[in-house]
Amino acid sequence: MADDPLDGIAELDHDRPARRGFPEAVYAEGKTVTHVRAIARSYAARAASGASDPPVLFTRCDPERAAAVLAELPDAACDDIARLVVWPPDPPQPSGGLVLVVAAGTSDLPVAREALLTLRHLGRPADLVADVGVAGIHRILGRVQRLREARCIVVVAGMDGALPSVVAGLVSAPVVAVPTSVGYGAAFGGIAPLLTMLNACAPGIGVVNIDNGYGAGHLAAQIARS
Repeated sequence: MADDPLDGIAELDHDRPARRGFPEAVYAEGKTVTHVRAIARSYAARAASGASDPPVLFTRCDPERAAAVLAELPDAACDDIARLVVWPPDPPQPSGGLVLVVAAGTSDLPVAREALLTLRHLGRPADLVADVGVAGIHRILGRVQRLREARCIVVVAGMDGALPSVVAGLVSAPVVAVPTSVGYGAAFGGIAPLLTMLNACAPGIGVVNIDNGYGAGHLAAQIARS
C-alpha cells in the first residue's frame, strides 16, 4: 500500500507466533539505520493502537542501529555484548525445561549471550556457564552435575570447536553446537570449528551456522518447550 511506511522495505510477519509459537526477529545487520528505525516505529505504532504482540528481537545491532531502535522504542532492553535489542524489555514468565548455554571461552561470550537472551525472551529458563573450554578440561568436568539438569544445552566454541562433542558425551540432553569465528588464521573465520562439530563422534548434536547465537537459542527453546 502506498501509505505503508514499510512499503518497499519490509513486510512484518505478525502472524508467525500463531503458526510457530515464536515471534519474528529483525536481523539489523545489513539493513540501513533508516530501515531499522522504520521497522521499530512500526512496532511502536502497533502497540499504540492496542495490539498485544510478543517480544520482538532486533539481532546484530551495532551501536548506531541499537540507537535507532531505542529512538522509537525507548524502553527496549539493549545488551551491547550480545548486540541484541528486545522489546518489550522484560522476558515472559519462564516455562519448559532448563537450557544451559555453555561458552568455551570469554571471546565466545557475544554469541553465547545472544543465545542466552534469545532463550529468556522466548520464555525458557536459561543460565550461562562461561569459560569452560577444553584447554582446561577440568572446568567442564567439574560442572557435569549441573549439565545433567538441563533439558537442552547450547555449546558455543571457536578455535578447534571440540567442546560440544565433550559435552554430548557426558549428558543425555540434546546439544545445539554453535561454531564461532574466534580463532587464529587456520580457524578460517569459524570454518574449522564448524567442520569439527559436523564431524563430532558423540551423537545427539545439532549444529547451527557460524556465530548464530539467535538460531541456537531459538532451536533450543523449541526443544525445551513444555
